[in-house]
Amino acid sequence: MLAFTSLSTHPLSTGLAFFPPNMNYSLTLILFVVGLLHRTSRAVFMDKLADNKLCGDADCSYVLSMATAVDDFVAPDCRFINIRKGQTVYVYSKLVAAEGAGVFWHGSVYSDRYVDQMGVIGYFPATVVKETQKFADDTVKSQTTDMDFYCD
Repeated sequence: MLAFTSLSTHPLSTGLAFFPPNMNYSLTLILFVVGLLHRTSRAVFMDKLADNKLCGDADCSYVLSMATAVDDFVAPDCRFINIRKGQTVYVYSKLVAAEGAGVFWHGSVYSDRYVDQMGVIGYFPATVVKETQKFADDTVKSQTTDMDFYCD
């Protein structure tokens, strides 16, 4: 038979007085695991677009260049960003294409007209933008990781 305790009599009670003391920890563990599964079930590691990338620094945190979109681009999956003709695009890295593959850059869009897209970072084909200003002449080549193509 299960014995129920009050909060004041059991020193290890977590505040759930209607559960037996040893069930409090099991329930907490179960809820924790379910929470982890829920958060990670949406995350997806997508295929790599390239093995190497060019950046302005080792962390790819500095803007390489600024570009203007010359055409619209609709993102085919979560790795990419939507771009509208005329938008300003900040380029953070440029993927080094394997032979026969398309060239993709990584960046974010800016536009007064499409404020909802500001701050969204993703990949786009280099052919849909024209570089208007370079901020970094020297680049650092580094390997891409699975996290470069992670979708949340």
